[in-house]
Amino acid sequence: MTQYLDFEKPLAEIEGKAEELRAMARENGEMDITAEAKALDAKAASLLEEIYGSLTPWRKCQVARHPERPHCEHYIKALFTEFTPLAGDRNFADDLAVMGGLARFGDRPVMVIGHEKGNDTKSRIERNFGMARPEGYRKAVRLMELAGKFGLPVITLVDTPGAYPGKGAEERGQSEAIARSTEKCLQIGVPLVSVIIGEGGSGGAVAFATANRVAMLEHAVYSVITPEGCASILWKDSEKMREAAEAMRLTADDLRKLGVTDRIITEPKGGAHRDAPAAIKAVGSAIAAMLKELDGKDAAALIADRRKKYLDMGAKGLAA
Repeated sequence: MTQYLDFEKPLAEIEGKAEELRAMARENGEMDITAEAKALDAKAASLLEEIYGSLTPWRKCQVARHPERPHCEHYIKALFTEFTPLAGDRNFADDLAVMGGLARFGDRPVMVIGHEKGNDTKSRIERNFGMARPEGYRKAVRLMELAGKFGLPVITLVDTPGAYPGKGAEERGQSEAIARSTEKCLQIGVPLVSVIIGEGGSGGAVAFATANRVAMLEHAVYSVITPEGCASILWKDSEKMREAAEAMRLTADDLRKLGVTDRIITEPKGGAHRDAPAAIKAVGSAIAAMLKELDGKDAAALIADRRKKYLDMGAKGLAA
C-alpha cells in the first residue's frame, strides 16, 4: 500500500476512489466499472504530473526521505552480482549503517559502499536510520584502501541525514573519522563514482561522495545540514524549514548548476518509490556511464581529476 506524503493528499483521494471501485467490482462480477476507473486513473496521472512537475525544495526533501524509496541494499541486490559483504573497522565494531563489500558490476569487479537506512522499524533501529558512527567511516576507509590495493573501482551510494552525533560517537572521534574517509576518497588511485540516492547530509555524505563523478537522483537532496537544523540555528524555529530549504540550494538542479554534482538521474514520475525497478535501472546506467568516462586514466590522472574537481567547486558562485 502506497504511503502518501502530505502534499499528495488530493492524489490519495482519487487513487483511493479508483481502488474502491475495483474492490467493488471484484466482489460483484456483474458490475462494470471500467470507464469510471479509467477516468479516475487519467485524473490521477494528470494530477501526479502536475504535483511532481513543480516540487518545492522542501517537498523534494520529503520525497528524498520517503520510507518506500529504494535504499542501498535494494540497489546492491539489483545492480551487482557476487556481492560479498565485508564487516568491521578492525578496531572497535561493525557499523550496520554502512554496508560495503566486493561485487561485480556487469563483468567488472568493484568495491561498493553505501549508507543503509533500513526498511522497517527493526532494521531502521539496527541501521541507526543510516546515520553512521566513527566505525562506519573507518570501515569505509578500510574498504577503499583494499580497493586501491587491488585496483578496483569504488562505487558509493549516499543516503544519510548525517553522521550520528551521539556522545559515544563523538568520544570515539566522529569528526576525525569523517575527515579520514574524505581524505581517503581524495587519495585512492582508482575510479571513484558516487550517487546521491536519497539524502546527502553534511560531512556524513561528503565522506563517501568526494568522488571523480557525482550523480544525484532527480528528487534527492544534498546539503551541509538538514533544513530543520538550519532553521533552528538561523531562526531559532525548526518550523521555518521550508524557507531554509529554499535558501540552501540543496536540490539536484541547483547543485548541478553550482558544479557540486555532475549529472542528474531522472526518476519515474511520482518519485523512485513509485517504480523502484525503473529508478534502480536508471542509477545503474548512470554508474556505467560515469565509470566509462574514467576508463583509461591512470592513478595520477584520477587523483588529479578529483583534486581539481573539488578545488574548482563553488567557482561559479551563488549567482550561477
